[in-house]
Amino acid sequence: MAAVDCNGYKCFTASPQKWRAMTSSAKLQKECYTETEAADAIGVSVSRLHRLLDEYVFNDGTPRPAALTFRASDLVLLGFWHLTSPNPKVVRMPHRN
Repeated sequence: MAAVDCNGYKCFTASPQKWRAMTSSAKLQKECYTETEAADAIGVSVSRLHRLLDEYVFNDGTPRPAALTFRASDLVLLGFWHLTSPNPKVVRMPHRN
């Protein structure tokens, strides 16, 4: 992952060039992104994208629709969730009282 300066904020993405292309005010952003485009934009596989959606969005018993589209703001949130997800290989210690 690489940190990119986005108007004074650090943005993390798999590809700084893709991030700049998505957030550039000189270029028109796409209205909608497919699942494959969204996964590529945040640097994850489509199956990882599905796991993020199942964990953070469709976690109330509602099934994930067969096909989804995303806006640029959705990609920011999905990228954040990806970067803050716990590592399943790390055993976490319980909180002390």
